Amino acid sequence: MAIYPTYNPHEAESTEIEILTETEPPRALVVWNDEVNTFDWVIETLIELCSHSQEQAEQCAMLIHSKGKYAVKKGSYATLKPICEAIKDRQINATIE
Repeated sequence: MAIYPTYNPHEAESTEIEILTETEPPRALVVWNDEVNTFDWVIETLIELCSHSQEQAEQCAMLIHSKGKYAVKKGSYATLKPICEAIKDRQINATIE
């Protein structure tokens, strides 16, 4: 015969839970238009560095071209900073806003 302990919620240990009350607002990785880089280079960069699909990258490139800049990715500053630096390393102007 097995003996199973009984559960009484009034005797259970209390557990403290921390609740995150402040969060960093999402940031935007903005790529700027220029007269130097080709559509193909910008599209390739967005696919490789931002994990965009071909279609997403093409749409972003068109918006960058027509509007002068476009937020191609959103996230925390910590997430976007290395991507932004990698885009800049490819001679494409990018900022985090």
